[in-house]
Amino acid sequence: MDYAKIASEVIRLVGGKENIRSVAHCATRLRLQLRNNDLRDESALSDVEGVKGVFLTQSQFQIIFGAGTVNLVCDEVQKQLGIQSEATENEAEEKKGNLLQRLVKMLSDIFVPIIPAIVAGGLLMGINNILTSNLIHGQSIIALYPQWAGLATAINLFAAAPFTFLPVLIGFSAAKKFGGNPYLGAAMGMIMVHPDLMSAYQIGVGTPPVWDIFGLHISAIGYQGTVLPVLAVSWIIANIEKRLHKVTPSWLDNLTTPLISILVTSFLTFIVVGPVLREAGNLLAAGITWVYNSLGFIGGALFGLVYAPITLTGMHHSFIAIETQLIADSVHTGGSFIFATASMNNVAQGAAVLAVLMMTKNEKIKSICSASGISALLGITEPAMFGVTLKLKYPFYAAIIGSAVGSAYLAGTKTLAQAMGAAGLPGFISMKPDHYLYFAIGLVLSMGVSFILTVVFWKKFNMGAMEGEGTTPAKSSQTVASASTATAVTSAATETVESSANANTDDEVLFAPMAGEILPISESADEAFAAKMLGDGIAINPSEGTIYAPCDGSVSLLFPTKHAIGITTTKGTDLLIHAGIDTVKMEGDGFEVFVKQGDNVRKGDKLLKVDLEKVRTAGYNPQTMMILPQASADVTLEVHASANADQTCKAMTIKH
Repeated sequence: MDYAKIASEVIRLVGGKENIRSVAHCATRLRLQLRNNDLRDESALSDVEGVKGVFLTQSQFQIIFGAGTVNLVCDEVQKQLGIQSEATENEAEEKKGNLLQRLVKMLSDIFVPIIPAIVAGGLLMGINNILTSNLIHGQSIIALYPQWAGLATAINLFAAAPFTFLPVLIGFSAAKKFGGNPYLGAAMGMIMVHPDLMSAYQIGVGTPPVWDIFGLHISAIGYQGTVLPVLAVSWIIANIEKRLHKVTPSWLDNLTTPLISILVTSFLTFIVVGPVLREAGNLLAAGITWVYNSLGFIGGALFGLVYAPITLTGMHHSFIAIETQLIADSVHTGGSFIFATASMNNVAQGAAVLAVLMMTKNEKIKSICSASGISALLGITEPAMFGVTLKLKYPFYAAIIGSAVGSAYLAGTKTLAQAMGAAGLPGFISMKPDHYLYFAIGLVLSMGVSFILTVVFWKKFNMGAMEGEGTTPAKSSQTVASASTATAVTSAATETVESSANANTDDEVLFAPMAGEILPISESADEAFAAKMLGDGIAINPSEGTIYAPCDGSVSLLFPTKHAIGITTTKGTDLLIHAGIDTVKMEGDGFEVFVKQGDNVRKGDKLLKVDLEKVRTAGYNPQTMMILPQASADVTLEVHASANADQTCKAMTIKH
């Protein structure tokens, strides 16, 4: 995959460098803030190599590449733009959307960068649980093998660090988002968890130390595991810093601005902001937990049903703050139900995609399903949703129903996670040890319901015949050229042959126009041809480059670029032979023509020759299509698939 080329295409198709205000990425999506969203070309972007879907949400344009690929594409885009990371300018574009949309986007931008640290801590915590829980005949691994005790102690320390110093991570990310110095935000996070403060986890156990400052009695309590206080503190220090930069002389700025910012914000933190928002965060987590627990399985079913639609809007990122609070305060909340529900949703999407993989005969969809299905089972669902289930619609319905069933069961059994991690099959490591069985049953329910319903929907709604309908029509130059070719061959044919009303109604046999593998058109590598938007027919993966006449007839059309030729049979049927995918861009280079428009031809006559190696070297697919652009509704087509055909082999039979 040529990431430099992909990045160049992305930049061009979103309106050029000058239209890109900032660029970032999450686990699967390239996230772009554009100055003018109307300049983007979604249809052409859908055809860029590696792109699994595109959409605009909350004024942010997002391109789905999938895990791993998006990192490399983003790096190349940033390199070509000459930037390091997402810009922090507070332009008017960012203020679009209602208050809720702006809040969700803010939380997403703050928490997405720190997710890897939190997930790593959560998974390490899961490993520690495996080592220390009484899983083997009532004994733990370290009890059976004492030599492992040191390892467990070390892993426990590693696991606790991201949560103990969570305010440092949030402070850095939030201050950067709010336009301040991220290192000042991190410094405030460090102040909030300084070891001389009484730990937040010891509130109610011991008596906190008190600072007596000018008659004010300030409790010296830390903010370990908190979210809301550090968010507010980061906003405060960023705004104080920006205002000080405006009024402080340049020769004093570097000295006094950081000093005053830290000093003022620190006192505000421990006197007002921290205590108030600590309590607010506790109440929020307790309230959400109470609602979830009170509604029982009904609440679980509703949350599981809407989790995937919420993911589409990006609002699921706002759950990270709540989930972090639930886990950090697990002594009171018991743990996180959000992680459990997310796991049900992810495996349900994965199961639906695997069902599509089993049912479909479309090779392109199969290739997407195999990778995105496994990815969803492991916790990353965007490729599955945007690449398969949403496009085909009914698998998405099956998945959200499966998610609802699994989530209802988990809510009824009060199954909770004690750490964040990969929400999917690996989620066991994040669950409470005594909830493993319930979690496993939930996974089976979600996957089973989703898989079975997808198969049922596939058969009930005859999705095998409509699997191309959910895709976004490709409108790149290649597809436009193909569409115009199909139209032109039809109109040209009306000038060179008699009306098909006078044609013989006997079946017509068309022979292979070139040597190679014959496939149904639905298996074409070209999205437009595979969806039969240009007509039914066959696709050929050529082993040789010479194209022969598949029947007797006349040349009704010959494109100037020599990549497409129209034939009208002696029975009045219009054919289009399209050599290669996107080869119109080669402008005739690599193509040699042996006929001219208006010539009569007989089966087996040479029509044109394609330099297959030159086509591949130019970066194009030489797959050749032979279609009926304007077949009437009463015409049926029988394809004679073959792995090794030549011009003497039957390719398809037209039944009038």
